[in-house]
This record gives sequence, C-alpha cells and structure tokens, in this order.
Amino acid sequence: MTIKSILASTAAVFALAGAASAQETIQIINCGDGGGGEAAVQKEHIDAWLAENPGFTVEQEYVGWGQCQEKAITLAAAGNPPAISYMGSRVLKQLADSEMIRPFDLSEDELASYEESVLGTVRFDGKVWGLPRAFSTKALFYNKGLFAEAGVDLPNGPQTWDDVMMAAKAVTENTDARGIGIPAASFDNTMHGFLNWMYSNNGQVITDDGEVVFDSPEVIETLQFYKDLVPYMEEGPVAYDRAELEPLFGEGRVAMYVNGGWGRETVGEVDYGLVPIPAGPSGKNSTLLITDSLVVFEGSGVEDAAADLVTYLTAVERQALFDEAGGWTPIRKTAKSDELVAADPTWAVFIDAIPSGGPEPSVIDYVAMQDAINEAIQSVILGEATPAEAAAKADEEITDLAEE
Repeated sequence: MTIKSILASTAAVFALAGAASAQETIQIINCGDGGGGEAAVQKEHIDAWLAENPGFTVEQEYVGWGQCQEKAITLAAAGNPPAISYMGSRVLKQLADSEMIRPFDLSEDELASYEESVLGTVRFDGKVWGLPRAFSTKALFYNKGLFAEAGVDLPNGPQTWDDVMMAAKAVTENTDARGIGIPAASFDNTMHGFLNWMYSNNGQVITDDGEVVFDSPEVIETLQFYKDLVPYMEEGPVAYDRAELEPLFGEGRVAMYVNGGWGRETVGEVDYGLVPIPAGPSGKNSTLLITDSLVVFEGSGVEDAAADLVTYLTAVERQALFDEAGGWTPIRKTAKSDELVAADPTWAVFIDAIPSGGPEPSVIDYVAMQDAINEAIQSVILGEATPAEAAAKADEEITDLAEE
C-alpha cells in the first residue's frame, strides 16, 4: 500500500484534526519483534538519554516488518503520529512531500561522520530527512567448487562482467548447476539486484540534478548484460526473488549470485568466495546502498525532544554498538568496523564498497518507479523488448513520476 492510498483511506475514516496536543511521552515504533541484541542496546541508550533529560518518558512498540511502516503512517494520517518511527529510507521523499516528517538540523561534524554516499540515501532538496539506523551493501558470492569443476580459472574470483559471463557459461555447460542466479520476480529486490550491476557500470536512474537517465548507454549496457546472461540463469528467473536464490546457492544449484552480508549464514557447506560487484565495461566496482532510518513525525508535540533522541541514538559510537549487536554492515567506519574485519575478513568486501556505492533512487511514488524498472528487466529477460526499448519505456514512465 502506498502512502497516498493510506492517506486517502484514512481520510475517509478519520476527520483529521490539528496536531496532537503537547505531551511528555515520546512514542517510538520499531520494526521487528524486539528480541534481537540491538533492541537491548537501543533500550540501554534510551535509558541513558532519559537520565540526561528528566521530564520525558519513552514508550517503544515493536511491530512486525510487514506492518510497522504502514502503522506509523496511518497513525500520522489520523492526526495521532508516533514521535519517532523506523522507516525504509526509500519512503522519505513521500513522507516529506506529505509534510509528515521534519528534517534534521545536523552540525558539520555530524554530517562529516557519514560517507557522502550514505548521506545520499536520506538527503534530498538539501535536507536530511532521516538518520540511518540499519544498512546493507552487497557482494558477489561464487562457488569455488563449481568453478573448479567447470574449469574456471579465476583465482581471485570474477572481477569484471566478462569474467562473470565466462564463468556462468562454463558452469552451465560443464556441470549440473546453472551459472548465475538473478532475481527477476515482481519484487523490490529485483530492482535492487539490477541497481548493483548498473552502479558498477557507472549508470544512474536519476542524476543529482533530478534528470532521469534510465535510457543512458550505461543502463542499456546493463540490460544487455542481463539479456546475455539469460541462457546461464536459473530456470524461470521471473519466478525468483533474492531470498529464493539463497537455497539454490547453498545447495550448489547456482554458482554465483549477489547478496548482503547475511548471505554468509545461508551458504551451507559451499566453499564460497566473495568479491565486490564486478565492474562493467563503463564503470568500476560499486554497490547499492540501502538504509533504514529513524524519522521524526510532525504533530506529536515533542518533535524537538524526539529529534534530539534520534540524534543521540545514532551518534557514532552508539550507532556502532547498535550495528554490532544487529550484525549489520557498519554505517560508519570506526574502530568497531576495523575489529569486525580483523575477526572476520569477509566483512571487508561489504565495508570497503561503501564510498563508491549508490542510493535507492528517490521519487515520491517509489513503488511505481520500482514497477517500471522491474517491467523493463522482465521484458528483456523474457525477450519481449530489446534493452534499448525497455530502457526507453521505463525512462518515460520514471520521468513522469519525477515530475509529480
């Protein structure tokens, strides 16, 4: 359900009143079940903030991942917003356009503590609309055993698209496995998967100046890369999202696929390697940067205190402890992230990719943009359109969305 549809349905039920009356309670809606180590870390930090800010109380609510964002938005549309909520950064532009959330006023030092690429996931119109709370980057997983069986001689793993194509072809033709798993279902990580490869070919969906460039040569090259990989993909790729590729890789049925750091827990007995997303002919290694953020809703009556609490929770060292407890890619490079790499060198590929990564494209109707890109991908994979035709159609649709 989009933010616009939530607003419309809520308006039919509620007579929207003015902002909620002032209160001393700060309500937080979190996503998940509250059972992870990061929840305990967050509570500890909230307690420390409360000790410094007498007169406030904090009420935390944990809501399942499928409902948490919708609940916060529905409450806000009804005039009873939470003070703070956990949100996928992809919806920040929609929330800001609906005047539901307020931007953060960060100092130069606070801004400088983030990589510019990470800030790009939460900043538009010159303002920061959420503070990153959870973060992921991606890498290419490859099966060393299948490579050896197929005669693929890449001691350092695939480094370029040519390496990927050669390895995928060799595995498909010389083993019982398929060369590569590509998500192509009508799902968000189909677009996400494509953006990893697109950014590694120096492509963009929307420039910093707001120009839609999905029909650029770099994007068309990426669609062509997908088309050329079709004979070596899993059977029926339009039926698979990324999560459904995890068991295929773990069972040795595909030799390569792209995933986040959590994918290391699902590889089973596979002797695997990890490399940055291989570079396309027009680019260099990159990755999609996805953040979830804490946002401050307008109308709670405690906006200033809520903003101060969010800034406190996401300060460098406290955020590093939260990242560690959750097992996520560190949002900033600190001593903690250095310790992670020292203890487990496989972290390096996910951390080192951050400066060169790109954000999820930002438009008000994010789902419609996602659908346009997914349709382009599927039409190329199914042979219904050439890469140039698919890119041109999606570009036109995204341009209309960007102008709303």
